[in-house]
Amino acid sequence: MFKRIVRYVSHNWQLSLAVLGIVAGFVLHWLQWNTAEHWVLGLGALLLAIPSLVEMWHEWRSGGYGLNILPVVATVTAVVLHQYWVALLLVTVLIIMRELKFYAARRARQELADLHQYTPHEAHVLRGRKLVDVAASAIQPGDKIVINPGEIVPVDAVIFEGESSFDETALLGVSSLVTHGVDDQIMSGTINQQATVSARATQSAAHSQYQHMVKLMRAAALQPAPFVRLAGRFTIAFTILCLAIAAVAWYLGGYAVRFLDVLVVATPSALLVATPLTFVAGMSRGNRHGIVFRSGSSLEQLTDIQTLAFDKTGTLTQGHASVDSVTAFGSYSDDDVIGLAASLVAGTTQPQARAITTAASLTQVKLVRPKHVRLVGIQGVQGSVKGHTVILGPQQILKSQDIIIPAKAAAGSATKVYVAVSNNLAGYITFQDDIRPEAHAVIGQLRKWKIVNMLMITSDSQRTAEALADELNISQVQTAFSPADKLRAIDAVTERPLAYLGNGVTEASILTAADIGIALGARGTVAASESADVTILPDNLGLVALAVAIAHRTMRIAKQCILVGLGLSLVLMLLFATGKLAPVWGVFALLILDVLVLVNALRAHTGKEQL
Repeated sequence: MFKRIVRYVSHNWQLSLAVLGIVAGFVLHWLQWNTAEHWVLGLGALLLAIPSLVEMWHEWRSGGYGLNILPVVATVTAVVLHQYWVALLLVTVLIIMRELKFYAARRARQELADLHQYTPHEAHVLRGRKLVDVAASAIQPGDKIVINPGEIVPVDAVIFEGESSFDETALLGVSSLVTHGVDDQIMSGTINQQATVSARATQSAAHSQYQHMVKLMRAAALQPAPFVRLAGRFTIAFTILCLAIAAVAWYLGGYAVRFLDVLVVATPSALLVATPLTFVAGMSRGNRHGIVFRSGSSLEQLTDIQTLAFDKTGTLTQGHASVDSVTAFGSYSDDDVIGLAASLVAGTTQPQARAITTAASLTQVKLVRPKHVRLVGIQGVQGSVKGHTVILGPQQILKSQDIIIPAKAAAGSATKVYVAVSNNLAGYITFQDDIRPEAHAVIGQLRKWKIVNMLMITSDSQRTAEALADELNISQVQTAFSPADKLRAIDAVTERPLAYLGNGVTEASILTAADIGIALGARGTVAASESADVTILPDNLGLVALAVAIAHRTMRIAKQCILVGLGLSLVLMLLFATGKLAPVWGVFALLILDVLVLVNALRAHTGKEQL
């Protein structure tokens, strides 16, 4: 117990010294040693005010605004006017406020400390047939690692042997237990719950998703929002106003103590502590749900959105397209069409590649290794199969190669890719990709935040895109068959600011080009989340609406802190300027006001979740 007290006093020596001075003052007052009482109180107040003077000096030198000037002037004035109790009590409140000023930073560090408990320091790596323990930081892409039950996944990896359940709570912010098997990706920071699995590292520890999330949170805690900086500049006017009211009260009342009466209740607590604390509380609330704001500025920008642009596949839809039908032309059969398509796209990043190869495997079509494969735009692939040039893609890709598509093949609103052999159409494949079940509700919620301009950007045909947009009540549709097309579509929007919402595989350049980039389901896609202003780790479209709701609530509370805090300060200044209340009562009034404002700021960390 004694060591704990010593540790607390050493870490909070200013507050401890202030409390000791107050206790000593009471004892000396009880003993009626008035001179000693005044020396202890006055000298203690001046000494304890020195750190605030030093901090104020550093703020001025770095271009800050010296927000501590009012309480420091009030403390010195109280000593000069022999209001010793007022001086020490006021500086004690000032010390408490200084501690609370750094509360937000300490809170962020605590969240990071909680995250670091999921950061492994060692890992089991297969070197040939031997299993060796190495530092997690030494793991490189391609290394084979073994994760036992109860152990933390050290790096992003893909399982090649075994199956187990993984706790993704640390990564997603909400309780989540997911089963992963062979060929599934597992994220660093998740915990193996059941059985031993072997996996191949896809990233080093430094570039894995979990460590990237920690880096994002650390950076966010250090970057104040423009609103906070604007509030700081507003303090200059507030300080001048306070000094003017105090001077007028002194002049009209004829007593210098009137000047002190006003300054005691003039500390701008809402600007010193409450406003930055509100933003940290809002960002912390987002972290609980796997919503990572890059900075306070990112959170603030979400409240100004005029246009929200959606990527379609994997964002508004499930992103798991499956083959619906196969249609062949001429001498080709359905098996020929699906076999040629699967042979060509196997191993590529073509959006429907997995659906095509899955359908081919179900029909037991034999695949052929293609040659000279290259991507054409976002959805097109060209290569040589059995000596014939094969092109796969939407009709725009084939038309650009002067391949004729009959009217009956172009009809309909289904998503299609066409297969051409030696510049002749062989057939086409249609797909189905269901709309996310939460999409309708989310778009309705977003409209409540006055986001009236909604734009869907897709590489599907205009007819397919418009059918989906009508179902979701999205007013604008823009087809884009390459990243450059998407960038041009974003640049053409005049209603700004524009937010772009894409899934975790969205091109980083598009997220960067938007005023506000939002990456949805960005686990394992560090490039996208590095470019995004808001990273939503779970693949849950509903969290987009929650992120916007958190931003609006945070901004509303921040404005309340300033308006209510400064408004009440002004009322108290005018009340104490009358001289009917002693300055010491102003200290207690200031303390009550500070507590009210700070409690209001912490409301940003709570609230009814809107999922």
